[in-house]
This record gives sequence, structure tokens and C-alpha cells, in this order.
Amino acid sequence: MTSTATTTGLVARTVALPPGTEPDLLAVGGGPGGFLWHTEELALAGRGVALRIDGPVEQAERILDLLATIPADDQVGGPGCGPVVLGALPFDDRPATRLVIPASVVARAADGRSWLTTVARSGVAPTTLGLAELSALPAIAPPDRFSLVSVRSHAEWSKLVEEAVGVVRAGRLAKVVLAREVLVEANRPFVPADVLRRLHALYPSCMLFSAEGFLGASPELLVSRRGRQVRSQPLAGTVARSGDPRADQRLTEAMMSSAKEREEHRLVVDEVAARLRPICDRLDVPDSPSIVPLRNVSHLGTPIAGWLTSPAPTALELVARLHPTPAVAGSPTGAAAAYLKVVEGFDRGHYGGPVGWMDARGDGDWALGIRCAEVVADTARLFAGVGVVADSDPDAELAETQLKLQALLAALVRP
Repeated sequence: MTSTATTTGLVARTVALPPGTEPDLLAVGGGPGGFLWHTEELALAGRGVALRIDGPVEQAERILDLLATIPADDQVGGPGCGPVVLGALPFDDRPATRLVIPASVVARAADGRSWLTTVARSGVAPTTLGLAELSALPAIAPPDRFSLVSVRSHAEWSKLVEEAVGVVRAGRLAKVVLAREVLVEANRPFVPADVLRRLHALYPSCMLFSAEGFLGASPELLVSRRGRQVRSQPLAGTVARSGDPRADQRLTEAMMSSAKEREEHRLVVDEVAARLRPICDRLDVPDSPSIVPLRNVSHLGTPIAGWLTSPAPTALELVARLHPTPAVAGSPTGAAAAYLKVVEGFDRGHYGGPVGWMDARGDGDWALGIRCAEVVADTARLFAGVGVVADSDPDAELAETQLKLQALLAALVRP
């Protein structure tokens, strides 16, 4: 873990931006070396690195100490103001984080307020980049030719599902989340800011994120913390959307009544609730899931809300407590994660890991890094996973991954 801020000598300043001067946040966060968290409630777009943070998320309390000891002239106040940590954590327990305190963060709240935070070493003038320069993008032509390769053939991956069903039926696991990897190669480098713009247009209700080329639009909130208030919304269970309201209603009703889908969902909700209860004075967990509709699929989702004990764990401490959930690993999570390392056949990297932000108060929002791609120059690695339980059908699970992959393919591939 990087040493504390008392030895790094950082100082922060946050100032309100006059109405109409806010730059294009997707361009700021999607630019070279950019970081982005974008929702209707709060958007944070970072550029430059004042400090890079290494180490496992289990050392989250040291990250709060680091933030809290940075002298901050905060003229705005509220969640996301002052110095913030932005970025992504890997799926497994390696210390390969992409967490930084950006040198510049442009932010916008739901009430229309916007602000700029700059972080620099004490005695050193903060970044001199103007707002227009922060959102400036290189003038490069986007790609217009693409090739797509499934790293494992459909037959090979379906056989993995079949084998996993056997493991579940034998009682070794209750659920395991198997993922597929697909490569997209282009004739020119991808333009992440353009990809983010298309994702935002296609999936406006999702949590848009970018961390040095790891980008996506996640529908699943791992955890949100505001003071002692905590929220989570586990998702599990997926069905296609047809565009016909009556047909979609029939599909979602079938999902709600499906024993397989309800069992897969219950495993996730029960585990998240069990991990939160010991640190909550109150926790509200609905008895039945609700439908979470997206552009091309609908999910089963359960909104969990509670009141944390005092002193409240920080957002990153909550992340460490919850991740990985059965939504991205399986159940029991430890055994499922170990099984995946043996059979899945590729390094997930940040896919399925937490992505989000935390401020010096310990408040923050963290989504699961799904519906995502790892973009490096002219190559993009796409990922999609499915929860395999005893009643899973390999052909149906393959079709579900194809549905989920469409989220990024629609934003990346523009022939």
C-alpha cells in the first residue's frame, strides 16, 4: 500500500463551477488515462494521477486515512467533493488495482451543481489545465473494420457448462458463474470516449465507468454508502427483451415463476444480506425480487437498504466485505472461485471486480465490473458470465452470454 498522505504531501482544492462551464465529462473520463463514474445521481470524471494506490482492498481503512489526511479547501461540500479515489479492483485477490487519486476531477450532482477538484503536492501549483483542455480529445479517426473471435468455441464452452452442472448436482457447489471471453480487433485504435457516449445512450440507467481502458455500463450496484446509509442491488436471473411490451411481460412473468432463475437469485441475495447484517442496526430485504429492465435484457433484482452500525464502515471496507458475491463467482464463493481458476481458462483481470469511487468521508459507490471491455489500442477483450445451477441448460446459458455481450458489441463495433 502506498504510504500515507502525510508523507506524500498532497493538498486538494474544490471550487464550484459556474453554470454552463462544465466540460464534457465523458470526454474527460474517456480520454487518455481517464477515470469515470457516471450516474444520474453523481458523475465524477478524473484526469491525471496525483497518487496511485496499490495493495489489496482489505487494506481499505488505510485508503481512507490517506484521503482524510490530505488538507482540503472544499468550497462546495457533499458526497464526491474533495479528494477522491476512483478506479477498479481485480476480480481475485491480487494487488493489481487501478485505484488513483486523480490530479483533476470534474463532477456533477443530481441537483445540477458542478465542481472541479485539483490535487497537487504542497507548495506546487495544481494542474494548469483549463476545463476545455481537460475534455480535449486527440483528433483520430475511429475504426471502421472489425474482426470478432470467441476465444473458446461454442462447443467447448457449452461443455464447460455441462461439466459445471455435474459439479452442482454432485453437491460440490450450489452455483458457479462461468464467463466467456471474446476478442474484437479493429483496423485503428478504439476511441474510449466515443464508446462511452454510445453506452450512455444505449443504457442510460446503468452505472457508466472507465478506468484506464477498462470500461463498461454496469447494471449491478455492489454497494453504496452515504454516512450510515447503505444500499445494494444484487442481480441474478436474465431474460431477453423483444421490444413488444406484451411479449416482454410474458417473458418476465416466466422468469419470475422459474424455479431455476429464482434459486439463482436467492443464493446471491441471501449471501449479500448475510454479510451486511452483522454490521447493520437495520437491514431491509424484500421477500421477492423485482424486474430490472434494460435495453436488450431484463434481470431479477432485489434492492437491499440498511442503517450501518456506528462507526460506519467505509465504502471500500464494505466492498472488501461483500466481494466476490455469488453474482460473479458462485456459492459457496470460496469454492466457486477456486473452481473457476481451474476450469475457466483465462485471466478475468478486472472483469467481475468492483469499480467505483470513495471520498474522504468514506462515502462512495461501487458497481460490479460487468457488461465491460478491456480496451487497449485496437483490441478489446469482452466478457460475459452466467450463473450455472443444477437445472442449467448449456445452450440457454450460451445464448445468455450472447445477449450480454451485445451491450458492448453495440458500442464498440460501428461498421
